[in-house]
Amino acid sequence: MLSDLTTGFIGRLRARDPQAWFELWETFGPILRSQLSKWGGGRIGVETVQDLSQETLTALADAIDRHDPEKGARFSTWLLAIAKHTLYGEFDRRMALKRGAGRAPAEYDDELHGKEAAPDAPYEQAVFHAKVEAALRMVERETEFMDFSVYRMRVLDGRNGREVAEALGISEPTVSRRLHAVRGVVRVRVAEVMRKYSFSDEEAGEAERNGLQTNPNKADDALFDEAVAEIYHRQQELRAADRAAAGRR
Repeated sequence: MLSDLTTGFIGRLRARDPQAWFELWETFGPILRSQLSKWGGGRIGVETVQDLSQETLTALADAIDRHDPEKGARFSTWLLAIAKHTLYGEFDRRMALKRGAGRAPAEYDDELHGKEAAPDAPYEQAVFHAKVEAALRMVERETEFMDFSVYRMRVLDGRNGREVAEALGISEPTVSRRLHAVRGVVRVRVAEVMRKYSFSDEEAGEAERNGLQTNPNKADDALFDEAVAEIYHRQQELRAADRAAAGRR
């Protein structure tokens, strides 16, 4: 059973909501570019990778009506299958230009359900990290600048309460209160994003399995903060590599 958040997002894609497409691009674009570059093995350039990653997300939006939740495909698997189909299409076009003919593109059906595009552990981890990063962006946009500054400095930058208090000109108790408040919002948004980009209950429960307990009554704040910070820094590395690749065009 798809969550209301997932069906709502799918509905926006079906309605050709440009903001929904941009959310996909902002969240999963770097992963797709990295994966396509890996598959391309040097046979495609950076500009082609950029174009194919956009084509992948456009194809996902166009093919969303074909999704059958009863087949149990994960969102991450579905995304990967479409990316592979898009890459195969590019290779087909190149072969057609060379030979004067090419095989007809395969239908999506089998690939959409993961029969040819089996995701590996690094890819699944990257998708999970992208979801957490998306939640952090949401929190930054909806919270007060000072509040998120406290959270960024304490959790993402790893500075202690005294340093943050001195840097921002507030008391240490105020730092603790603001940190607690923003952490609560992060937990809520992480849980929402996990449900939004999930096609199965198993996929929606990834946060807890990866050390991000979203229930504050069961969570260890320090462990939660540590897990979020680690994911944040890995995403920063991914985006730096993505920018460097774009700069080589």
